[in-house]
Amino acid sequence: MDEKRAVVALFGVAVAAVIAYVAYRFIAALTVAVFLYYSTRGFYKALTRLRLPKRIRAVTAISVIALPLILLISYTVVLLVTELQTFVNQSALIESTASNVSWLQGLEDPPELTPGGLYEAYQNGQFDTIIAFLSDNASFLTSAISGFFLNLLIVIIVTYYLLIDGSKIHAWLLRFDDDAIVREFLEDADAELEAVLFGNLLNVIAISIIAIASYLAYNAVVPAAVEVPYPALAGALTGIASLIPVVGMKIVYLPLAAATALPTVLGGGDISLLVYTAGFLVVALVVVDTIPDLVLRPFLSGEKTHVGLLMLAYILGPVVFGFYGLFFAPILLVLGLTFSDIALPRLLGAEPQEDGLPDEQTVLDEFRT
Repeated sequence: MDEKRAVVALFGVAVAAVIAYVAYRFIAALTVAVFLYYSTRGFYKALTRLRLPKRIRAVTAISVIALPLILLISYTVVLLVTELQTFVNQSALIESTASNVSWLQGLEDPPELTPGGLYEAYQNGQFDTIIAFLSDNASFLTSAISGFFLNLLIVIIVTYYLLIDGSKIHAWLLRFDDDAIVREFLEDADAELEAVLFGNLLNVIAISIIAIASYLAYNAVVPAAVEVPYPALAGALTGIASLIPVVGMKIVYLPLAAATALPTVLGGGDISLLVYTAGFLVVALVVVDTIPDLVLRPFLSGEKTHVGLLMLAYILGPVVFGFYGLFFAPILLVLGLTFSDIALPRLLGAEPQEDGLPDEQTVLDEFRT
C-alpha cells in the first residue's frame, strides 16, 4: 500500500512540476489575467440582477475593460499616423536619415499615407528595401507578433473561466481545509486581492478623469499657441501611466509641457508665453500627480495591506520581474501577509484571537458579575 502511495505521490509531483513550468513560461499572461479577473468580478456579479447567463455576463464584463482600451489604442494610432504625415511633410528628417539607414533608402520622397499613395509607391519600387529588411527579420517579427497574440489569448481565456468557474476552484481548495485555516486564508486573501487589484483600476480611472478635466481647464484659459494637444487622449494616457512605478505620470505630462513650449522657442514666438507652460507643470504636478496620490491611494490600496509595503511592491516588482511585476509583486505581498496573519500562527501553535481583539484588550464580559 505504501509503495502504491509513493508511486501516486511521485506521479503527482511530476505532473505538478510540469504545470509549474508551463505556468512559469506564461507567468506574465497569467498575472494580467488575475488582475483582470479581480478588476471585472464586481461588475460580473452585479450583472446577476439582469438574470443573464454567466457566459454572457463574463463576456460583457471583459468587454467593459477591453473595449475602451481598444478604442483608446485605435484613437492613438490614428493620431500618430496623422501627426507623422504632417511631420514628414514639414521636416527634412527622413531625407537625412535615409542616406544613413539602408532600409530607408528610396523614401527621400515619402508617399502619401493613403491606400492609393502607398500602392503607387509599391509599384514604383520604393518599398523594396523595407520589404527586404522585413524578409531578413521575418522569423523575429513573426515570433514577436505570434507571442503577443498568444499571450493575449491566454489572458482572455483565463480571465473568462476564472469568472465563470472561480467558485469551483474555491470549492476544490476547501477540500483540503483543516480546522478552517484554508477557508479563512482564502476568504481573507480573496477579499484583500480584490481591494488591492481593483483599487489599481479605480486609481487609473480617477486619475484619467482628473487629468482630462485639468488639461481641458488649462486649454480654456491659455492662448492657442501653448495649448495641450489632444487633452482627452493625453489625460487617458496619464491615468494609464500612473501604473508605472517611480516615473509614473511624469512620462506623459513632461513631454506635454515640452510640446507646448517647443513651438514658441523654436518658432521665435513670444517668450512670455512660457509662463503658461510653467503653470501647466504646476497644475500637472500638484493637481494631477501629488494630490491624487496622497488622497486616493490610501483609500484604494486595500483594507489591511500597509500602504508603504504596497508602494515598495509597486516599485520593486517591475525591477525584479519585469512589467508584469507591477501586478505580480502586490499579489505575492497580499498572499504573504495573509499567510503570516492567518495560517502561520496556527501552524506554530498559537490560538486564534476571539472577536478580533488584541490579547491585552479587555473584553466586556470580564466586567459582568
